[in-house]
Amino acid sequence: MNKAEETRGYMKSLNLSWSRDNLDQALQEANITDMSYLEFLNRLLRGELTYKEKRAEERRMKMAGFPFIKTIDEFDFVFQRSITRKQVNQLLDMQWIEKCYNLIFLGPPGVGKSHMSVAIGYEAVKKGYRVSFVNMDELMKHLKLEATSPRSRQKVKRLMASDLVIIDEIGFVPISRQEANLFFQLISALYEQASLIITSNKGFEDWAELMGDPIITTAILDRIAHHSEIFNLSGESYRLKHRDSILRQ
Repeated sequence: MNKAEETRGYMKSLNLSWSRDNLDQALQEANITDMSYLEFLNRLLRGELTYKEKRAEERRMKMAGFPFIKTIDEFDFVFQRSITRKQVNQLLDMQWIEKCYNLIFLGPPGVGKSHMSVAIGYEAVKKGYRVSFVNMDELMKHLKLEATSPRSRQKVKRLMASDLVIIDEIGFVPISRQEANLFFQLISALYEQASLIITSNKGFEDWAELMGDPIITTAILDRIAHHSEIFNLSGESYRLKHRDSILRQ
């Protein structure tokens, strides 16, 4: 076994897969440029670190479970004037996640609530945070099946291990008192342990009817609204406006 093969074996044992796969090219570049030993080592380790960071981001992105990928740059701030680019940019330092603060987007369907929640979640993933996305209907199914379904148990476990949990579309379908209790237990467990982004087409004043129990609703809202920033998005539905513009062509 020559030194290169032996070195690749060490790299495999140390899980330095990028360095192992790129060792020959790195050695060739070092010979051509006559770089120092320290520069050679620096370049090799920098490449390894970049590779590992990229793989970790890919894993976090997969685990987030976004239904689609939307970015801040794709958001139409001209059409949706209830929130400004400056406001959003101030959120992208993610200090609110560090403090376990919540973001709440309220408004009718089609005004950009889900787009904004995914876009902010996407930025959080890129900055190294563990993010989980779930819509309310899916969440209720997982909470009810947690005791009997390994898939649901894994989903809830992932939610609990996240730095940021995005709960989308609260209010489209009323929930039972049992479901409200399960939701309260989840919110209580996440309270001041993780940040939430919540989107809802219902104002808080309508949540008691939605959840069928004013006492539970008050307890849920007390935990959600504490340490939160609320954005009321208004206006026409972007999807309907976009559809109408296509039909007029």
